[in-house]
Amino acid sequence: MNILHLKYAVEIAKTGSLNKAAENLYMGQPNLSRAIRELEAGLGITIFERTPRGMVVTPDGEAFLQYAVRILAQIDEMESVFRDGKKRRLTFSLSAPRADYIAAAMVAFAGETRTEPFTYYYKETNALRTIRNVLSGEYNLGIIRFAKGYAGYFKALLAEKGLVGEPIAEFDSVLLLSRRHPLADADTITRADLREYTEVAHPDPFVPTLPSASVLREELPGDAEKHIFVFERASRFELLGGNPLCFCWSSPVSETELDRYGLVERRCMDGARTYNDLLIHKKEYSPSEVDRIFLRILHKTKENLSI
Repeated sequence: MNILHLKYAVEIAKTGSLNKAAENLYMGQPNLSRAIRELEAGLGITIFERTPRGMVVTPDGEAFLQYAVRILAQIDEMESVFRDGKKRRLTFSLSAPRADYIAAAMVAFAGETRTEPFTYYYKETNALRTIRNVLSGEYNLGIIRFAKGYAGYFKALLAEKGLVGEPIAEFDSVLLLSRRHPLADADTITRADLREYTEVAHPDPFVPTLPSASVLREELPGDAEKHIFVFERASRFELLGGNPLCFCWSSPVSETELDRYGLVERRCMDGARTYNDLLIHKKEYSPSEVDRIFLRILHKTKENLSI
């Protein structure tokens, strides 16, 4: 086994295809296939299952790839430190839900003055993908969000995957509306009041044990019959600010963001749900000084929003 074998296996896992991986690696598909067979024989495991749909990672392969990704990242870091006398590069990586207070903390964190070279990765996605991102080694830290009723499920899942979790926040969902929305100044708002308006939501929530067709019904607490699904947090704000007949459910939002998009934050008498945000990382991972700086900023930002 050598470094090239690691690179080959990681590329195949990334593409799910021998042909595509060979193309990306600028080598022939037969040579790549032979190298992977030699790697598997040397380790005594099957890394990939060959199927009509492509190359599927096996459980043993998943464990192997976690090591491979970490080793390749360390090699890249070592080269950047010692080649041409370069300074050590600070790295930070976070996979997290689409949350205003986390984004605000990231802005403050990125604005800190640093003399060292650095690279930061910040990905907004759902809980399941965040768990996968941390397990694969692509991201050192993750924050997962789930309805409070699923706390037991996630506690067991994290233990099974060798991940540790630390509570970050617990909050009741709020409504975000344009200041021009007909309900913006209403004394009270109920789910029935929202039925005639358009709900803006993210289309990829993760709810354990439910088929995908049922997930959206579980995660959308209102009775709205009209929906606009967006993947990006900023797009959601743009839609809300530009359309006075839209609304969305959200974690609490800063006054700065509300003012920027012309929004108001309101409570719903019978539609709010309680959510937990949990910081996760691998058991063997020790948060770096850069990680700890971000987490201090995150907790301060959260406190400013009274979450």
